Formats: sequence, C-alpha cells, structure tokens
Amino acid sequence: MTLYPWQIQNWQQLQHYVTQRRIPQALLFSGLPGIGKAHLAQQFAFALLCEQPHLDGQHCGQCRRCLLIAAQTHPDFIVVAPQEDTKTQKTKTVIGIDQIRTLIDKLSLKPQFAQHRVVLIQPADTLNHAAANAFLKYLEEPTERTVLILVTHRLHKLPATIRSRCQKVTLPTPSRALALPWLEAQLATGQQEADIALTLAQGAPLIALQYASEALTAQRRECFHAWLSVARGQSHPVMVAEQWVALPEEMLFFWLTAWVIDVMRYHYQDTPKTVYHLDLKKGLSDLAQRVDVVKLYEFYDFLLKSRTMLETPINKQALWEAILISWARLNQQAR
Repeated sequence: MTLYPWQIQNWQQLQHYVTQRRIPQALLFSGLPGIGKAHLAQQFAFALLCEQPHLDGQHCGQCRRCLLIAAQTHPDFIVVAPQEDTKTQKTKTVIGIDQIRTLIDKLSLKPQFAQHRVVLIQPADTLNHAAANAFLKYLEEPTERTVLILVTHRLHKLPATIRSRCQKVTLPTPSRALALPWLEAQLATGQQEADIALTLAQGAPLIALQYASEALTAQRRECFHAWLSVARGQSHPVMVAEQWVALPEEMLFFWLTAWVIDVMRYHYQDTPKTVYHLDLKKGLSDLAQRVDVVKLYEFYDFLLKSRTMLETPINKQALWEAILISWARLNQQAR
C-alpha cells in the first residue's frame, strides 16, 4: 500500500534520515486521529527492513524480507500493542510491564539480518506507569541497529522523559485540497457527501471515510432524530440513554457538540458559511429558532465537562442520562 498524498512531506523528512545515514534510534509519530500516522510509521519500518527499496525509498514488497513482513514472520520487526485479555476476549486498554520486559529480552539479542531491527509501539500513550519506566531505562541505553517507532495521537499522555529522548515526527492535519479529492475517489460519490464527511471528521480523511459509510451515516441520523425527539418531549431521556450506551462514546460526544455548535450558528445566521451537519439543516435550524441561546452555551459547557469524564470509571449510562435529561429540561423551558 502506497503513502497517502498528504504524507509526502513527512516521507521526505524520513528519507533524509536514511540518505544521510543518521536514522534516529527512537522516532515519535504524533498527530490527530485519522490522518494515517500508523500507516506512515509502518511504511517507514518496512522500508528500513527491505532489501531492495524503490528510488523513492518505499519498500519493494517482493524481496524475501518484504515477504516475511507480509507473512508477519519477520524476526526483526516487532509490534508492541495492547494485548487481548484471555478471560474477557477483549483488547486491554494498556501495554503492560510484562510486554516491555519481553521486548527488552528480545532486544538484548542481535538482529538476525544485517540491517535494522524495528520496533513499532502503538498507541505509545497506552504504556502503563511501570511499562513506561521500564521502557525509559531501555531508551537510556538502547541496543545497536535497533530503531524504535512510537505512534500516538495523545502526546500529552506520554511521559516527558520519553518524549525528550525521541525524534519527533509531527503529522499535520491534511489540507482540504489534498484530502477531499482523495476521499471522493475512495467513496465514488458526489462531492457533497465527501465534503460533509470531511467536515464531520474535522479534516481527518480516514475518519471521514468511516463517517461516509452507509451504516454510520444512518446511525448518525438516527441519533440526531432521537436527540431531536428528546428536545420535543416525544422520547424519554432514560430510554434514549439506554440505546446510546452501546455506541462509541468519543464519536457520539463529537456529534453532540457539533450539533450544539451548528444550532448556535443557525441562531445567529440563516445560512452560516460553515456547519458540521449540512444534511440536518431543517432540524438544526428549527431548534435554533426556539432555544434559549444562553442556556445552550451552558449546556455546551456541561457537554465539554462530561466528555472529560470518559477516562474515569464513571457509569456510562448514568452519564448519558444526565446529559439527555439536561437537554430535555433546556428545551422544556423553550416550549
């Protein structure tokens, strides 16, 4: 798989390290979700391990080592990520100390091939405290011919001591001029659908590609109509909360905050220049005509505070109930 069109500049930076034979021992890829950080990191790892890379530095995909990578049996390519819990069959939320100890044991041996050994850690911010400390000790005295690649979209979650020992590769949000044509080509739909999806994804093309899927589009509209129904007093907040608790929280929180922002925009302008949910204009503009905008700002603040509680062991259904009850009360005052 080739690079995404918005990654060329970052790739040139990485190739500069290779041509100058000054590849950093540890690289830290960061940026917003959905812009292809893991993909770029993988492509760079594959290129470092390839026997006959192309002129642009990308791996050939045909040499023995590339075939080993494709078969996931290359001895010098190690991926560290949260593992599956054998009891619950669900992926754990952290990279544990045992994984890092196992990694360090492997790295104490020499690479099996003459070139580099590459370790890909993603998401690097999921290293728990003990794992991060053990990894830091290795970073202070790394083994030869080993390149460590860390990937994260939550840079602030990584200890500063780890960040300071890595060469940073920051991926910017792609320009619309590059992202939109790519997205249109992937979707094979009209420009409006791609434009709405990219706006909803806040400029992240890979998330936009997910948003544009029929199932997710239908789910977003279904959630909006439920939200509208609560505002009109036609649905009970607790009943809607029971349905929403099964949905991905981050995505749903973004939809909610974006709906509120769009209502604010329609409150001040009949035809705002930019809105997130252009296809939901009628419902949003109807809300904008009757809602108390001061109360709406208060509700928006409440949403933002509630979002910060996602990383705490809070009862998710209770959280959605509190949000939807607050939303119902706000609109009850407007009726």
